[in-house]
Amino acid sequence: MKTYSVTFSAIFLALLIFLTSCSSTTLITSNPSGARVNINGENVGTTPYSHTDTKIVGSCNQLRLEKDGFKPFMTTFCRNEQVSVGAIIGGLFIWPIFLWVMEYKPGRNYELEPLDGAPSNNTLDDKKDKLLKLKELYDQDLINKEEYEKERKKILEGA
Repeated sequence: MKTYSVTFSAIFLALLIFLTSCSSTTLITSNPSGARVNINGENVGTTPYSHTDTKIVGSCNQLRLEKDGFKPFMTTFCRNEQVSVGAIIGGLFIWPIFLWVMEYKPGRNYELEPLDGAPSNNTLDDKKDKLLKLKELYDQDLINKEEYEKERKKILEGA
């Protein structure tokens, strides 16, 4: 009776490890968020998007992100980015599990580039930082009002 219990427990544990070690998940985010996510030619949602699959080591996915006012972004990601400890342990019991020994990294963030003529968040943030530094120089009397206005105008015009 005990032999069956131990055998059943071992089989159950091996099956559990097998099932959990086969899948891999990665979180796809974009700046700005809300981009349409297309994986391997299929529209699957919008960013942030959690992608999970059970593909084997080395399998790659074609990713395309699209958002109005931004250039489409295309890349690939493959299941070879980090080691899966669960698959290594499971592979000791059932060798085919080694086919899932690598997994995706937990997350990936992509910066979308605006179409020509549309200001990006980075450009606006850069201008804001420059203006704040300029104002600080003026407040500390390190530059005069004329220099402040001249530099401020340059920053706002994007020169």
